[in-house]
Amino acid sequence: MIPLDEFEINENLNFVKEPVEIMDWEVNQTKKNRIPIVKVCWNAKRGPEFTWEREDSMQQKYPHLFWSP
Repeated sequence: MIPLDEFEINENLNFVKEPVEIMDWEVNQTKKNRIPIVKVCWNAKRGPEFTWEREDSMQQKYPHLFWSP
């Protein structure tokens, strides 16, 4: 049995994948730009899942994952 409070399900009864925490930060360097990226740990159906995402888009969508000094 899996506790239901560990999962978020939308109105269509679909599992909603949400970020859990920021694991790491890096900067991708192109010829002209520096792009800050973050390694995100997601709650997935089959356990933790990790992806690299743009920091600005993650901060806009999930500001609670970032702290300000």
